[in-house]
Amino acid sequence: MEDTFYVVPETVHNQLVSQVFENRGFDQEESTAVAEFAAFATRHGVRTHNALKALHLDELFGSAVGGCKPQAQVEIKKSRFDACQTWNANLKVGQAIACDAMDACIEMAEKHGSGTVIVDNAFHYLWGGGYVMKAAAQGYYAYTNCTSTLAEVVPFGGKTPTLGTNPHSWGLPTTDAVGFPVVVDWATSVIAMGRVQQLKREGKNFPLKAAVDGEGNETTDPNQAVSLLPFGAHKGYGLGLLNEIMGGMIGGSLPTVRGIPKDIPEEKFSCTFFFQVIHPEAFDAGNFAGNRNQGSNLKAVLEDILKEGNENCLLPGEMEAKFAQKTEKNQGLLFSKKELEEFAHLAHENAVAFDVGQFPVAT
Repeated sequence: MEDTFYVVPETVHNQLVSQVFENRGFDQEESTAVAEFAAFATRHGVRTHNALKALHLDELFGSAVGGCKPQAQVEIKKSRFDACQTWNANLKVGQAIACDAMDACIEMAEKHGSGTVIVDNAFHYLWGGGYVMKAAAQGYYAYTNCTSTLAEVVPFGGKTPTLGTNPHSWGLPTTDAVGFPVVVDWATSVIAMGRVQQLKREGKNFPLKAAVDGEGNETTDPNQAVSLLPFGAHKGYGLGLLNEIMGGMIGGSLPTVRGIPKDIPEEKFSCTFFFQVIHPEAFDAGNFAGNRNQGSNLKAVLEDILKEGNENCLLPGEMEAKFAQKTEKNQGLLFSKKELEEFAHLAHENAVAFDVGQFPVAT
């Protein structure tokens, strides 16, 4: 991670991002949802899925080419299941969909113990970890997966990219036990394409066995990377395949044509989402050792895992929690110089005041 960051007030960030999206035809509610969620990602140090990534995705695959429809309305399908909803997103921007879907899951979990929302015909929601983190911070178990915009990952044993990076995200209600939600969040490729783009912007390489060039040869140069490899060989491949199978059951179509709409009659080019929330009381079997309750037992389990010899191990979500503390200390969002330069370019194109020189160095 780059050592030098600059502090940008969140209001300045949100104003710029919202204005760019409004200039692209999105309404104020949609634009605000994108800006605020991008700020949430940045607040936690998730630079691979910040506003620059959101703007880049929309420019390449979204409103400019018909992959995302500004001001689209969600259709909630009729269902015979009280704790499961199916939505047709009608190509609405993903961040607004995901926030609403997780809220709907929480509402169902409060009533039924669990809630599930399945979304078809959507535009990518970016950082899945953020949605489950928010739910976990409220005390719930939460999970989401999605199919990615493009087929960028080569299946284990193959040569042709036919899978998305297809992330999985789990949020666990561990704030009382360790001070923050444990969040297990990963793409099923060795690295996310957003990470490739970040390293390309910063002029850095990535590890071996993560990506291949146009001829199928391994590369560490983000400028040469064309396709990605699954993490853990057959294990990451299996998890990535899971998203495609679930997406196929929901209504998602062929992964190798997903992304930019093409002249293929009756084909679909959109993503699918899966959200699930479980109320913590639904986990409670009421028989904990040592007269512990659910909360104290969870704390004891985590302490046992991080016992002597493992005290320096990190829990998933801990780095994001520490970065959020750094953000709070600096009272603003933290960006590198390269990121500020990209924001300045966007600001100039959209007639928004944004002086790179006004932002102080973070402590």
